[in-house]
Amino acid sequence: MNNFQSVPAQQEGVFNAAPALNPPPNLATKDYKLNHLAIRITDPARSLHFYIDLLGMRIIFTMNAGPFTIYYLGHPPASQSEEEIHDWAQRTSEIPTMTKTAGLLELYHTHGAESSAGIATGNEPPSLGFSHLGFTVPDVPAAVERLRENGVRILKDVGVCSRETVPLSEWEAERGIGRGEIHENYAWFFEKFAMVADPVS
Repeated sequence: MNNFQSVPAQQEGVFNAAPALNPPPNLATKDYKLNHLAIRITDPARSLHFYIDLLGMRIIFTMNAGPFTIYYLGHPPASQSEEEIHDWAQRTSEIPTMTKTAGLLELYHTHGAESSAGIATGNEPPSLGFSHLGFTVPDVPAAVERLRENGVRILKDVGVCSRETVPLSEWEAERGIGRGEIHENYAWFFEKFAMVADPVS
């Protein structure tokens, strides 16, 4: 079995292509893939508006499981009619297809949890962990402006790259970690995307 026993030292500002770090293929995991990510939500209508109306995803299926309801979303192939999107969602909702589809998002709503109190984003202590979802769009500035017009909170705009746009949390500041300026090689990449807050944040 191939294991990462240690992570090679990384030189600051150097983009390391993945093949240099990957172990040889492992036949035991050759058909593994990341299928979906799940996010806890408190307001289904607000979250569905954000991910569907503003970010172009579509519902594949929903299920009220009793104590909670789940909503599975995905991006349909481009340039499809509403009828074709409906057919795509129907096909994708079938287990043999869904389990082979990557890039799905599950919104998980616990019934009665209509307040964001106790829901952690993963970016605030003491619940640091999950960071973000990354979406690609044809025109980043136009997408950001549309989100802004729809009341979405912009955390970092396009063309902006400063240490302040990746603020230290109190947890990091107390421990003296995560300090320093962003390397210029990463700054070139970092300024080309934006960060926005989803409805739970």
